[in-house]
Amino acid sequence: MVGFFYKISFICPLCSVSDTKTFFVFSKEPFEDGYANGEEGTPAGDAAAAYTPDSKGVVKFGWIKGVLVRCMLNIWGVMLFIRLSWIVGQAGIGLSVLVIGMATVVTTITGLSTSAIATNGFVRGGGAYYLISRSLGPEFGGAIGLIFAFANAVAVAMYVVGFAETVVELLKENGTLMIDEMNDIRIIGAITVVILLGISIAGMEWEAKAQIVLLVILILAIGDFVIGTFIPLESKKPKGFFGYNADIFMENFGPDFRQEETFFSVFAIFFPAATGILAGANISGDLADPQSAIPKGTLLAILITTLVYAGIAVSVGSCVVRDATGNVNDTIVSELANCTSAACKLNYDFSSCQSQAGCHYGLMNNFQVMSMVSGFAPLITAGIFSATLSSALASLVSAPKIFQALCKDSIYPGFQMFAKGYGKNNEPLRGYILTFLIALGFILIAELNVIAPIISNFFLASYALINFSVFHASLAKSPGWRPAFKYYNMWISLIGAILCCIVMFVINWWAALLTYVIVLGLYIYVTYKKPDVNWGSSTQALTYLNALQHSIRLSGVEDHVKNFRPQCLIMTGAPNARPALLHLVHAFTKNVGLMICGHVHMGPRRQAMKELSTDLAKYQRWLIKNKMKAFYAPVHAEDLRDGGQYLMQAAGLGRMRPNTLVVGFKKNWRQGDMRDVETYINLFHDAFDVQYGVVVIRLKEGLDISHLQAQELHLMIFSVIKQNTSKPKFRYMFFPDSKSSSSPLNVTDQRLLDASSQFQKKQGKSNIDVWWLFDDGGKSLYF
Repeated sequence: MVGFFYKISFICPLCSVSDTKTFFVFSKEPFEDGYANGEEGTPAGDAAAAYTPDSKGVVKFGWIKGVLVRCMLNIWGVMLFIRLSWIVGQAGIGLSVLVIGMATVVTTITGLSTSAIATNGFVRGGGAYYLISRSLGPEFGGAIGLIFAFANAVAVAMYVVGFAETVVELLKENGTLMIDEMNDIRIIGAITVVILLGISIAGMEWEAKAQIVLLVILILAIGDFVIGTFIPLESKKPKGFFGYNADIFMENFGPDFRQEETFFSVFAIFFPAATGILAGANISGDLADPQSAIPKGTLLAILITTLVYAGIAVSVGSCVVRDATGNVNDTIVSELANCTSAACKLNYDFSSCQSQAGCHYGLMNNFQVMSMVSGFAPLITAGIFSATLSSALASLVSAPKIFQALCKDSIYPGFQMFAKGYGKNNEPLRGYILTFLIALGFILIAELNVIAPIISNFFLASYALINFSVFHASLAKSPGWRPAFKYYNMWISLIGAILCCIVMFVINWWAALLTYVIVLGLYIYVTYKKPDVNWGSSTQALTYLNALQHSIRLSGVEDHVKNFRPQCLIMTGAPNARPALLHLVHAFTKNVGLMICGHVHMGPRRQAMKELSTDLAKYQRWLIKNKMKAFYAPVHAEDLRDGGQYLMQAAGLGRMRPNTLVVGFKKNWRQGDMRDVETYINLFHDAFDVQYGVVVIRLKEGLDISHLQAQELHLMIFSVIKQNTSKPKFRYMFFPDSKSSSSPLNVTDQRLLDASSQFQKKQGKSNIDVWWLFDDGGKSLYF
């Protein structure tokens, strides 16, 4: 079998070159992905250099088209064109910039954490799921991967419905509704998502080209607004737009919360605009160099979009008053006595807005302020279309990619069918169809006000775990944690994780609780299923660190009779050869005492060393599979006594050392070689010399069932024999291989097999005889 060999050289500085000794540690079986035992490739700097495209013809994106463009399109959403002006009206310029800054702090910390994880090793497809699962393990990764994929699928519906609502508003203004508003949203939304699905299935290259076109439209729309702020037309002044003015800036700088809005409610409305920073990382498998692309593209996108949001907030707050009637006749003809408002100083009287709710213009009343301010209003509408469609397209591509990566890891076996990819880019066509159906279902509902905060919380839960992953890996001091990106700090990442959890409750407390319950439920499910993966997670590293620290701390604690535990060294040989020994010791250690299965390999040293390396992994896995909390300790020795001495002197660590030797009764001591009997007896004397207790187990039928396993036979339940009682009895058959005919066990072997499992079940009442052996209190117990 092909294996991976690790070569370790120990070089003595005082020795010649010829004295250098080289040791080969045991080979590891490769997994299907080509890495040994689930390892993920080279860490840190080597990974980028070692990376090569998978095959010819595969489309791979750079950091601009693959990450920067996607993140900018997702962050610049409908919020920029429709809600930002209203937020400025409620919170004022100062607090609006603070809202944007707080959201940026959360996203920047998360971006730094994402960059650290992405540069710690080779990054495959799966985005946030891949980053979290390879850092915190399959439990957290499996939980977040499923809800993150679902959140992206439902986000498609959110953006498409936003697009459809805008189209319906235009149809309504022109009196061309097809049926009614609700059904028109459903019809337009369904047609839109079908078109987006076609673009996605056409391939990543077509999808990337569409994103570029949409970005150009979006940038033109932003530029259209900026140009419009410098052109204050007279026709726009009754609607509250006067151009840049210091009085308007000062008046709008402070907050003016209305309709029971607060700072945190406004923040909750704005924050979903910042949930697009993982759009590039979500297609990590389609990036030419994800280790370089993800940090540069994500952080630059956060910087650019933050500046644009803050700039537009200050700009619109400096040009437009909070309330305006839209009536050209509300100009001031004569000088007013108490002219204090900015509009009044500019010869407009909008005081009627304070006494009646008839005003439909201004920051507080009109969601289309940017269209009104812009030089060419239809371009802003095109920008809204671009923002919604680009976000929907990015989510429609991200959800199947994440779900495909999750299914490939077999975290949820029931979803295995979605792991299959098609074409040169391994496109998840089945995932596209599933995402399309989920999105279409929510589009047909056409009411996402309830599900929207849950989706935002799902995104925030992912951000929180990404930040916690970096903190956890740094805290565990894992040797495999060596990110090439150095601009992160474990404590800042922890603060970021806490901030994400706080923001979840600020947005919607019940949605946050629901998210925690779902994540916890999926975490418990994956933990119970125990997927057979080994990704070298920080959880493993921290487990080792905690075990080491507690072992060292325990070494400084004196023994006390109240804390005495039987810590047993069991001379089992191969653990599955004498199961009765294990079962009996397990019955009185109750998983709270140390169990070490000693195995003495005798014979030629070279052959024994080879057996040691292979048996160590095999039998430790066997113990775990059979839920035996025990360790397997093989040694090589000339005979059983030497091997027993080695184990009794060296087995264990610190206070975690055996104090009791458990052996089986030597059944053939009358007929066996006397030297073997002498070795067996001397093993007891050696145990007494090192202050060990001794337990000898004798079964009438014997203990050793290794001769049955040596035949490489498989135990099978042959038939169920129903007698007069309601409980069935089982008879066992062995099959040498699948082609040969069955041959039943003989009576002796059948009794031996039955006896070997008798301690697995609860024992009935019986007597315990106590025999005093010496005056100092030595005793023997007979059951």
